[in-house]
Amino acid sequence: MSGGVDSAVAAARAVEAGHEVVGVHLALSRMPGTLRTGSRGCCTIEDAMDARRVANLLGIPFYVWDFSERFTEDVVDDFVAEYAAGRTPNPCLRCNEKIKFAALLDKAVALGFDAVATGHYASLVDGPRGRELHRASAWAKDQSYVLGVLTAEQLGHCWFPLGDTPSKELIRAEAEDRGIQVARKPDSHDICFIPDGDTRGWLSEHLERAPGDIVDEAGEVVGRHDGAHGYTVGQRRGLQLGRPADDGRPRYVLSIRPVSNQVVVGPREHLAISRIAGGRYSLAGDPGFDLCDPFGCEVQIRAHAEPVPATARLVAIDEQDRTEQHRRDATHEIVVDIDLRLAEPLSGVAPGQSAVLYIGTRVLGQFTIDRAMPLAA
Repeated sequence: MSGGVDSAVAAARAVEAGHEVVGVHLALSRMPGTLRTGSRGCCTIEDAMDARRVANLLGIPFYVWDFSERFTEDVVDDFVAEYAAGRTPNPCLRCNEKIKFAALLDKAVALGFDAVATGHYASLVDGPRGRELHRASAWAKDQSYVLGVLTAEQLGHCWFPLGDTPSKELIRAEAEDRGIQVARKPDSHDICFIPDGDTRGWLSEHLERAPGDIVDEAGEVVGRHDGAHGYTVGQRRGLQLGRPADDGRPRYVLSIRPVSNQVVVGPREHLAISRIAGGRYSLAGDPGFDLCDPFGCEVQIRAHAEPVPATARLVAIDEQDRTEQHRRDATHEIVVDIDLRLAEPLSGVAPGQSAVLYIGTRVLGQFTIDRAMPLAA
């Protein structure tokens, strides 16, 4: 129970269904903020108090479990390390992978509970080869992307009571009818450990600044930066280039080179991607076919991005093909060829992002992007 309306209604539905329900709020920081500001941040003392009030209303036991140390190690430290390596991580997926559906689920199962129920908008289907993860009925609110890290075993101990609800407004109306005080509480949209939304400023406090060159695709120096971690693929503003492009058009960040500490810039059309590849993959259940054979699917690279049609396959990584973005301990990676007939090419893809693969509404699995190959190449 995060203290928000979604988990409150999920708990209420679980109680109404006749289950033995215990509410748990996760303390993810030893020094949480006292109050929220609108949709800024989450996991504050105020959120814990809101969750407790809902639990009291529902008549269920309520506990606060301290996972702050593990959250720091598995999510915050990973976030910093990824940016230091020139990658753009998604901490929400790491939190689901390492905390909510690993540490929390493991503890719940050890205590004898059957499942962990959350307020995520996603659906579970019992298929011919076991439980499957599917999109929620409400496309605009679907959260299956951030759950793409769940494994078949974890899905067997999950429940998403809101998956069939077609809109968030219906959830708020239901909360009001049940007398739940947080019915109109704003959703949290920021990274929970960076509640002011200033990721660049937060990183500057956690990473040593290392000035370097901004170069074009030919390797010519066109500017200087005061720390590559302050730049993201697709960025246009704030580049402060000392030399304009020959054609006078604006330039965008195309890639970050952590080893040489360079930021590479170029024209917007060179952001268009034809192929992505990466490791650290997991499957959300048995796919029912050999992943080494090319298969049609859709790939989604951000929580609110449109999925695009693609062809994927699992391949062994040849040593001579490794780049500085590859994880050295990886032996296999998933390679995804984007459908080049798209009206709008996939663009702004950065190493470190998570790619979730779908077949229809079903989540097949996910991987962390190591390489994004431009269409121009």
